[in-house]
Amino acid sequence: MTDQTGEIGSDGWQRLVAAREAYTWSAGVHYDEVLEQVAQRAQSDGSMGKADIGALLLWKRLRADTRWASALMTTADAEVRRATAAAMTAVLDTSVSPSDAARAGRAALAPLPGFTRGDALASTVLTAAAPDRMAVYDRRAHTGLRSLGIPLSDASGRYSRYIAALDQLLAHAPSPARVWTPRDLDIALYCLPSDTAGTDSA
Repeated sequence: MTDQTGEIGSDGWQRLVAAREAYTWSAGVHYDEVLEQVAQRAQSDGSMGKADIGALLLWKRLRADTRWASALMTTADAEVRRATAAAMTAVLDTSVSPSDAARAGRAALAPLPGFTRGDALASTVLTAAAPDRMAVYDRRAHTGLRSLGIPLSDASGRYSRYIAALDQLLAHAPSPARVWTPRDLDIALYCLPSDTAGTDSA
């Protein structure tokens, strides 16, 4: 269990470090190339378009045969870029805490089809927008937090609370996790659960 400072103890961190290492061994060094390439384009362009979101869908292994995907495809790319540009501005704003930046970024994406509910796709876009500040959310990472004794409500604003929880954990991280980004931690959380299967969307 965690204490009031967000510490999970050496056992919790040993589990996380082992899970992070296991991901590297199982996924290999090339798995995140799509995320990295989209992030580089986003930094250059200041926004993401439908092609970028499509690439992230493939990387995250989310279903694209849905009504929201069809609705997103019929949305003008300029509109998509306006929303993602606003989201990028929000999550890159270092004058506010990562959790406040996450809240603003998530809100900027909400008008787009596929981003109204759930945080899996939105968190992926926000992570590509700010790889050193944001993290990918999915049900397995949520389960990983719970297995460490960290509750996370599904109520509105979940992504902001998720980032706050990760930020608090990283503030107390021991070596070698002391140099982790939130993305490193979300990978470790994703790999912690052994009994969670199915889609990553949530």
